[in-house]
Amino acid sequence: MIKFIKNISLLCGVHSPLLPLRNADLSSLPVISNAWLTIEGSEINGHGQMGIDEPVFNEKDPGIEMIDAGGGLVIPCWVDSHTHLVFAASRENEFVDKLHGLTYAQIAEKGGGILNSARKLNDTSEDELFLSAWTRLQELRALGTGSIEIKSGYGLTVESELKMLRVIRRLREKSGMLIKSTFLGAHTYPEQFRNDHESYIQLITEQMIPQIAAEKLADYIDVFCETGFFSKEETLRIGRAGINYGLKPKIHANQLNLSGGVQSGVELNAVSVDHLETMDDDAIECLANSSTIGTLLPSAAFFLRLPFQPARQLIDEGCAIALASDYNPGSSPSGNMNLVVSMACIGMKMMPEEAINAATINGAFAMEIQDQVGSITVGKKANIIITKPIPSLAYLPYSFGSNLISQVIINGDLV
Repeated sequence: MIKFIKNISLLCGVHSPLLPLRNADLSSLPVISNAWLTIEGSEINGHGQMGIDEPVFNEKDPGIEMIDAGGGLVIPCWVDSHTHLVFAASRENEFVDKLHGLTYAQIAEKGGGILNSARKLNDTSEDELFLSAWTRLQELRALGTGSIEIKSGYGLTVESELKMLRVIRRLREKSGMLIKSTFLGAHTYPEQFRNDHESYIQLITEQMIPQIAAEKLADYIDVFCETGFFSKEETLRIGRAGINYGLKPKIHANQLNLSGGVQSGVELNAVSVDHLETMDDDAIECLANSSTIGTLLPSAAFFLRLPFQPARQLIDEGCAIALASDYNPGSSPSGNMNLVVSMACIGMKMMPEEAINAATINGAFAMEIQDQVGSITVGKKANIIITKPIPSLAYLPYSFGSNLISQVIINGDLV
């Protein structure tokens, strides 16, 4: 089956960079105006300008599906490179605690936060976890997310961490989407190990990691490098243990404090260091001089009422950055990447082109799937968003409260 999409006002992201976009390159989003696009099977197989190099198809041919974009834009599907999509229950009671003035750290101290999610997850079956996560995934697909990374980290026991990772594998198998799996057993210390960090680290490195590797349940290993959670030294130790079993690091870094997470990630040659709400000149210089991507999660900063990440300084200093949702029940209960792109522009002063590139092609680099998705390129997967007719590209982040999506196509199929 060939799909022929015509009357596209702007076909955006027609490029295929070899490296993550940095500096001025991040603002370059090549477009074709008055465009067409063809899809064969699950892949993009052609594009161009209407009336110039437009292919001619017999509209009555049963092997041809004609789609009229009606003057809408076409952009690559969002690549959400940092989520915690698998969880047992929401945490709106903690949301009310925040409204009463409690901080993230204070809620964690009284047994809330990650430990709250862990207790609920331990009491939830794998099938129940899968069904709830599947529902969330379908919602995100309809909002234009075509590829996604999902972390464990709400289990904190061998059995429950494996349970979460098996759910992620089932999501990948059923959806057919590009889904990357990250082991985050080092999310926090369980109650019984609060004063015995060494024993929990040994549980991670000597039991969890070997079994996860044996079952091929994860692509990456993550550590929450933060004051009150895992120190820089502990992060390096756990990250190296993962590397020894073929798991590449992706580090939670510098969310609440100057934790050394950025430096730890760069030392580990991490694919990405994520959050970055709290940065200084040393951390920025370290990241800029590395191949590690800084993944910014503005919806988490928004929900926790933290300062937004210093995106302009990171870009101007030469850091490679991506945007992701951090979808989780405690600090970012939304996986809407359209809103993330708007927040990046409104709260972090990113240009629309920069934000779209950070949420597509640079997000693909942060998941190591840049050869398959993230741009409009012949041979890549046909993961595209068709918008409603809108006046310009800038209207996407500008009109932050409106659903501007007309259709979503993932792997060549209409969602």
